[in-house]
Amino acid sequence: MKYTFELLGVSPILYFFNQQQELIEKHPYTGVEYLGSFKCTLDAFIASVETVPSKTDWNFDEVVDTMVNFWLNNSDLVQFWKTRLDDAGKESLLIARVADIKGLRNQLEFLLE
Repeated sequence: MKYTFELLGVSPILYFFNQQQELIEKHPYTGVEYLGSFKCTLDAFIASVETVPSKTDWNFDEVVDTMVNFWLNNSDLVQFWKTRLDDAGKESLLIARVADIKGLRNQLEFLLE
């Protein structure tokens, strides 16, 4: 299975958790997970992906490899979001998306319907 990882933006903590709750209620498992971190570090996102429910059939070694590759190949983007997170203050999270390609495709098709 192929995976994707992207940094999406900065969000207030409460907004992110409200959005997460709505997603869980509407679509319990889509193959797409949104992660939030107070720090813009690879270690922080690896730790947060470890909390993804076990109902996924993901190969977590491959997921982590995808995250590491993103981090190594997008240092400018990582630095940009680190700066934005620092500017946003303590009440904000950096949001990322990790997904299996099939799940992401299904989610995008659903949005386009």
